[in-house]
Amino acid sequence: MSNTPIYGNYHGYYTKRPSAKDPRLSLLPSGIFRGARVLDVGCNEGWVTCEIAQYWGADKVVGVDIDDTLVRAAWRRRRTVWSLQAPSEPKVEGLGSEEGVISKKRKRESQAFLSEKSKLSLPDYFPMSCEHEFGSLPVPPSQNRGKQVFPHNISFRTADWTSTEIPEDAERYTVVIAFSISKWIHLNTGDEGLKNFFRRVYQVLEPRGAFVLEPQAWDTYAKAKRMDERLKENAKDLKLRPDDFENILTSFGFGRAQHFGTTGEGGFRRPVDMFIKL
Repeated sequence: MSNTPIYGNYHGYYTKRPSAKDPRLSLLPSGIFRGARVLDVGCNEGWVTCEIAQYWGADKVVGVDIDDTLVRAAWRRRRTVWSLQAPSEPKVEGLGSEEGVISKKRKRESQAFLSEKSKLSLPDYFPMSCEHEFGSLPVPPSQNRGKQVFPHNISFRTADWTSTEIPEDAERYTVVIAFSISKWIHLNTGDEGLKNFFRRVYQVLEPRGAFVLEPQAWDTYAKAKRMDERLKENAKDLKLRPDDFENILTSFGFGRAQHFGTTGEGGFRRPVDMFIKL
């Protein structure tokens, strides 16, 4: 793949947009990812993907990116995040075993609480220096923690998702995330390619599923198209503008946009919108 990031596949992207917690996620309803199957399209090095899987209680998160180097970095990010996470709460063995002390119902409730809490173990508990000095922690077998608990609830794939299905699509998703990629899909595949992307998102979402979109402003296309002659030529034929995206999405069966405001600094200050599949 070319070193020029013509797909928005910037290496070191999160050194330019650093944050312990991604502010775009904080704009969304707090329970949107709870128990969800999530697809993160254009996941880059997996920072957002890992945060959703570790911190927001998702059952399954899949990150997909066109750049295999970034996908391999995303797998490394998973290992790093796991290594910095606080130890899980110990399981309570024999809770309620003494007759008359704690009922069986209370035991089940306590165990359920601990199981849920373990999905949201405190991130960034250890300093980064620990991993640098001692290396990454080994990931335990999924049967020890559960497949819906981080780091077992996350995976990454290399694919051009705009035109290629991945195996996880068959089960459909509760939420699809498209952060910072609409411009690049638009410039590379044209108006029809972008429409096809929106159509694919609709098809893989469950009914009442959510499409979270961070549209990039039209004036940012000018700099992007100068990266490559093909992008420059493609841009000449573009008729759609970001202001048209909502009408396109509603024509495919989404509800009107829910606007959650803007976040980010400088050129990264963009809106975050959500569309519900009707």
